[in-house]
Parts: sequence; structure tokens; C-alpha cells
Amino acid sequence: MVKVFTDYIAVGGNRHPAAADWDAATGLLAFGADKNVALWDPLRDQQRGVKTLLCGHNEKVNAVKFLPRASGEAPLLFSGSVDKTIRVWQADSESPTGYTNLAILEGHESSVNCLAVITGRKVLASGSADATIRIWMVDITEDNRAHTSLLQAIKITPKYFPLALALTELGETGALVLAAAGTRSNIQIFVTEGDSRHRDFSLRATLTGHEGWIRSLAFTKDTKYIGDDVLLASASQDKYIRLWRIHQGSDLPAHRSGQDAILGAFGKSLSNKAHRLEAAGVNYSLTFEALLLGHEDWIYTVRWMINQGRNQLLSASADNSLAIWESDASSGVWICTTRLGEISAQKGSTTATGSTGGFWIGLWSPSGQSVASLGRTGSWRIWTYDSTKDHWEQDLGTSGHVRDVTSISWATEGSYLLSTGSDQTTRLHAEWKRGTQRSWHEFSRPQIHGYDINCIDSLGKSQFISGADEKLLRVFDEPKAVAQLLETLCGIKGTSIPEMADAANIPVLGLSNKAISIVRDDENTVEGEQEPTDLTSESPTQTLDLTHPPFEDHLARHTLWPEREKLYGHGHEISAVAASHDGTIVATVCRASSIDHAVIRLYNTREWRETKPTLAAHSLTVTRLQFSDDDRFLLSVGRDRQWTVFEHPSFESKRSFKDDPRRGMGSPNSSKVFCNC
Repeated sequence: MVKVFTDYIAVGGNRHPAAADWDAATGLLAFGADKNVALWDPLRDQQRGVKTLLCGHNEKVNAVKFLPRASGEAPLLFSGSVDKTIRVWQADSESPTGYTNLAILEGHESSVNCLAVITGRKVLASGSADATIRIWMVDITEDNRAHTSLLQAIKITPKYFPLALALTELGETGALVLAAAGTRSNIQIFVTEGDSRHRDFSLRATLTGHEGWIRSLAFTKDTKYIGDDVLLASASQDKYIRLWRIHQGSDLPAHRSGQDAILGAFGKSLSNKAHRLEAAGVNYSLTFEALLLGHEDWIYTVRWMINQGRNQLLSASADNSLAIWESDASSGVWICTTRLGEISAQKGSTTATGSTGGFWIGLWSPSGQSVASLGRTGSWRIWTYDSTKDHWEQDLGTSGHVRDVTSISWATEGSYLLSTGSDQTTRLHAEWKRGTQRSWHEFSRPQIHGYDINCIDSLGKSQFISGADEKLLRVFDEPKAVAQLLETLCGIKGTSIPEMADAANIPVLGLSNKAISIVRDDENTVEGEQEPTDLTSESPTQTLDLTHPPFEDHLARHTLWPEREKLYGHGHEISAVAASHDGTIVATVCRASSIDHAVIRLYNTREWRETKPTLAAHSLTVTRLQFSDDDRFLLSVGRDRQWTVFEHPSFESKRSFKDDPRRGMGSPNSSKVFCNC
């Protein structure tokens, strides 16, 4: 009996600050992947990437959160979606995906944007674009059934959309504190009277100071302060992080030295107004603690970690950097001790220019020795601290498309897989072979385009053609740097590697990948001639001289394929392309609403010229083309509810096709639209 199992899942993460969490108990990192929740173990030795997808939501997943549970209890995972629901998942060894959907929480009237939980408690808080926060009770029985109930619905006043929530306990009182923020510049603090599940949250304080939307909140216990002091970190689009302190007692916390100069420089925005709170008969004060400066763009997430008794804060920003902050032991001033990511010259556009770049999520590993970040391309990056070198080393992450995959194509001999999609990228996936271990990874990003790419097909071992939402098709050749990388790590032997272009880059404001040649040090140049400096083209063959699959930095800048040809003729956006098995003929079609544009055009790949006549049979867009195994027939299907077979008039010459009425077949009265063949 043949057994089929999943060997590789390539999927990009959703660009939402709340759409990922790293479980301390299992080591799994869960993240939203369009309508699914992807599960990935980043620190496994096998480095096999995403292990499974949890399916169930009908719209994009915006929020993911693990619930820390007691030892021996099955892990719980919550996911919130644009479909207005929250799903409760529990680890289940008998499930094919490893998790079972126990319950669906309904009640929100718009997208669920954020979730918050607290260790050891059965409370879940959810924030939605309906301008409400809902408090849920989730209880899992011994027979693994979920009992859920809505404890409270908080209507936010003044109205805003919550984008961040955080929950914590106040000392031994059992009272809970909920911090909420979003599309306003202030933070609301809600407190319960005690630990009873019937005690409602009530608004006790509003924290001001930020000057932009607040994207992330996080609580932690202050390890340097004797007592039950709690620190709250808030990250905003104003490029600043603010720290707030909740202190038990009527007296205010001692003022930390070394902050006066900074406070004075920012004037009223750093006013240290004390907010008084009371819970279960105990008095608390809530005051501003510190302002963290260093990021150059919006800050999307902040996460705490207690590492060897020290409070460390990880922040992720749209400036393409992660920062780790600590309080200086002598002065008490919070400083950035580590910065990871990309240098300024490589950052490109910012949120001020309408870009959605940078790092959307930053997460600590359970041990605090690794961090993960999600970038704008949907790819995850991992850094691990090497104590012997006192340095953070980048490790393999995982990557994939962030929008619909529209087409895939195997290389002619099946050595690698090409995929393309509505995220305007083409990606090459291949198997990394090292000893007895095998795992699939993205090895190249041949095309980064300005239009959604609709179709792709291989023309040989080192060439492919693609069509996008434009009127022309583009043909690409494999560069030397990528061919050598695939040969070294995957055992894929390239053809005519010495004749290949060294690499490719995209000119400023251009859409075409241009071939570039690298001038070696031992090559003479014309006297007085200066080679232009280009960060994207510096020694790609050396940059890709790797012992592992390329990191996201390499994929985004050093693995483009140079463009060989452009094929013209169509009057609308390209919808489908097919190459004959011998690679000599390419058939293409475009979107059409009349028979004049619904024609199939043929191109000879030896001279890259169109072969006349065009093949006319359909009246609407042709959605798919396919050659027979011997290239004698060409099958087409379309939105006009017809499929048609074309045959070579002379199979030996293969110069042109004709409609074969004996095999052509139409069904204009059918209610089915053919999408594939």
C-alpha cells in the first residue's frame, strides 16, 4: 500500500504584530499563515521547517496565543481571525496535525485583532475591530472537552480599535490587570477586585504620552525590585517604547537615578503623574518609568524575558531591526545592548513612504538564547546567542508565499520546484542533501516583480518563463551563483555554468532583472574607468558560497535570475502559459472578453519569435494550457465553458498547430467553468 505524507510546507507568515507566539512547554512557534495556523519547531536539528497547518478559519488569522499550563497538561492554543471567531486548539497525539479544535468562540462583530492570556488562569481576553474587549472563561475537562463562557464584554470608551492586550496578576491579591491599547495614543488599564471569575474588569486609569497608535503591550515582574512590582512595556508608531511601573503601597517607588536629563529633554510628554489603583483592599500606584529611544520607524512588538535574573525587552520595528534592552546595573538607565537585523544602507523605504517593510514580529525562545522575527516578505529569521563568541549567530528560518500561489512548475528533470503567486515573487524550492539528512528549503527567489504573477513553466534545466498582470511574458536564465549553490548543496548538476551570467539585479524604478558580471581583482580594467558600486551585486558567487540554504538576506538580494527575453503580442494581462516538453514551443494566453483576445499565441524558443497563425477557439479567458506527453496535442480550457484540443498538422515539423474538430469539444450550456486541465 502506498503511503503519502507531508514532506515540505512553504508558507509565509501574516503581517500582523499579534499573529505569532512561541510556546515555552513544547518549543513550537505558531504563526498565522493566511487562513491557517502554522506550527514550526525552529530549534530542531532536522531543520524541516513548518510541520503542519491547523485549518478551520475562513479568513486571515490575526492573533495567535499559547496558554501556559501546568506540567502534564496538554498545551492549549488560541487563534483569532478576520472571520470574527476565536478557535481553541489542544495538542492531540492522535490527530494528523497534532492539534484538535475543541471550541469556537463567537460573539465579536468584526475582526479579532489581539488576544491575551495569563499563566495558570482560565481567562482569555480578546480585542476586536468592533471596539469591544471580551473576557472569556475556557475550562478543559479531564475528558478533553472545552467548557467556554463569556464573562464580560467591555465596550471601549472613547471608541478605538484595540490592537494590543496584556494580562497580569497583582501580587498575592489575585486581582487581574488588563492593559488595552490600539488606534489611539493612550493606554487603558482595567482591574478586577479579586480572583473570583465573577468579578468584572473596570477602567481605573488612562496612560498618556505616546503620540501614535500603540501596537504592542507586555507585562513582566521586575526582578530588581524587592516586592511585587510589575513593569508594563508599550510600543507605538511614534517610534518610542515606554515603560510603566505598578508599585504596591501608598508610597511612590523611589525615583531611579540617571533619568532626569532625559525627562527634562522631553518635557511634558514624560510627566511622571501617579495613577492610584486599588484591588482587593490593597493600594497600588502606576507611574511612568522610562522612555526607550533608538528605533527609526514604527515599533510593532515588545516581548519580555527574564534571563538569569535580568529583565530583558525585545522590540521589533519597521526599521528592519530587533533590539534587546536592559537596565544598566549602576545607573538604572535602560539601554540597547544588542541590535539585530539590517544595516541602514539596506533598509530601503520606510512607513513614511507608504512601505510595509521591516520586522513585524519579534519573539523570544523559551530559553531566551534565541530570537525570531517575521519580515515583510513573510519569512522568519532566527538568531541564537553563542556564549563562547559573545555574539548572535543567524540560523535557518522558514519562508513561503504570503498571498495566493497561482502556479507551480517542476524543472524538466524534477530537480527543483518553481512557484509563483500574487505576492509578486517567484521562488525556487529544492532538497538540501547533507549526509543521510534531507530537507526542502527555498534556495532562490528568481523574480521579485511589480505585478502579481499568474503563471510559470520550466523551459529546461536552467530556464523558465512567467506571465503576470502585464501584457508581456518574461524568460529567465539561471545565474552562475545559484547554479553553483544548487550543485553544492542539492547535487543538481548545472549545464554550461561557465557561460552563465554571474548574477542579476533590478535597476532603480525598473521591472527587468539585468544580468551583471563581477570584475575580479585579477582582471584589468580600462585606466580611469571606475566600476559602479552596487550593494546588491557585490560578489554574489562569494556571498552564496554557503554550507546551508540561503538566509532571507541572501534570498532577497543575491538570488535573482537575469531576464533573457520578453515576448510581446497579447493585448491584456497574461493568464496562462505552457511549454512543450522538449522546450521548443511556448503557448500563451491572456485575459479576454471576446474571441479576438481569447487566442492562443505560440512562440519558437530558438529565435523567440511568434509562430503564426494564432489559435482561435475560445470566446472568454483561457484559464489553462497543457501539452500532451509527446507534444503532439495542446489542450486548452476556459471560462467560456469549453475545452479544445489542437494538433500539429505535421507532427514531424511541429511548426504550427490547428484546431482538431474531431477532438475539440464545447459545452456552452454547461454551468461549469473549466479552471484546470
